[in-house]
Amino acid sequence: MKPKIIRTDADYETALARIDVLMDGDPEPTSAAGEELELLCLLVGNYEAVHYPMDMPSPLEAIKFRMEQAGLKAKDLIPYIGSASKVSEVLAGKRALSLTMMRNLVKLGIPAEVLLQVEGGKLPSDAALQQGKHFPVAEMLKRGWFSNFQGTVAEAKSQLEDLLNTFVGKLGPNALMPALNRQHVRNGGNHDEHALTAWRIRVATLALRESLPAYKPGTVNADFLKELARLSYLAEGPKLAKEFLNKSGIHLIFERHLQKTHLDGAALKLPDGSPVVALTLRHDRLDNFWFTLFHELAHVALHLDKDGVEAFFDDLTEGGKKDKCEKEADKLASEALIPEAEWKAAKLTKKSPPTAVLTFAQALRISPAIPAGRVRYESKSYNVFKPLIGSGKLRPMFGI
Repeated sequence: MKPKIIRTDADYETALARIDVLMDGDPEPTSAAGEELELLCLLVGNYEAVHYPMDMPSPLEAIKFRMEQAGLKAKDLIPYIGSASKVSEVLAGKRALSLTMMRNLVKLGIPAEVLLQVEGGKLPSDAALQQGKHFPVAEMLKRGWFSNFQGTVAEAKSQLEDLLNTFVGKLGPNALMPALNRQHVRNGGNHDEHALTAWRIRVATLALRESLPAYKPGTVNADFLKELARLSYLAEGPKLAKEFLNKSGIHLIFERHLQKTHLDGAALKLPDGSPVVALTLRHDRLDNFWFTLFHELAHVALHLDKDGVEAFFDDLTEGGKKDKCEKEADKLASEALIPEAEWKAAKLTKKSPPTAVLTFAQALRISPAIPAGRVRYESKSYNVFKPLIGSGKLRPMFGI
């Protein structure tokens, strides 16, 4: 038989039969029969590679093969898989490999494509993981931000990549990278950028769990804010404010700030463009709640709906840095809560009797905490009107 390119299964069967004949004769490699046998084996091998490819070994088969090759015992896999119990579960086929395990097992010489079960597959870049290593993992774990994880801080750090993938959820791994060129931080010289990123992700993922109607840019205008301000007059005003905003496609999320973030509130956009207003209730007072809420909504109206900035983070403590955007938001928030003409006409001061503040608030149909808080802020006298500012009412209301 003259060797030729194998193109059909019939050619393939003929070549196999000829190989059997030649092998029975045990030819010398350099003989004509030996060279024919070698050539036929190459041709058959090429045909099988295309038409009868071998299945990729399973990750478990690859691990056991590598153990046999290197003379490794189960205990030798602990540095790569995490603990004796996890090694036992993996070898028994009862636990799937995590990304952290895969990244470690690649160091043992097992190809990533086998571990991923994707031909030519590669593990994702660890850039997001390197960012995540700077997150306040202990505090995040304490708050239950890692769903269904019950381990220790050390265990969380050992499998951080997988926990972070769960943490970012639908936002995707790119969310782990600080959005430095797309966000604005008021009084931003004294904050932990990584903690701020973790808090932003937490707020956004909580918002993504809500199902709201589609948001229409331009919704937040003077009339909208005036109607919202009237809700402050009611005892359940803050709760009604959340319902009011939700029905307009605006998420209102409450999440305590992380250490070194110094946050009162934030305004940001989800991937679909819908706005999120997030409040930390760092200062549990009605006056702070209403002004911070309106300040963030002002950012939505003036900046998120119009500019390229995706997020504003605000520390509204007196003396905080104020640029053009912050001054614009302050002005709109103040005007929406109490029109400037009304405020000047009232002439309220720190020496005004509480009844004057109450009468003014009643006339505008707003919470007395709002004018009381404004007098305190403008006069820098934080000991006046304490009974009017609604201390300690918000956290219990929202279960925070």
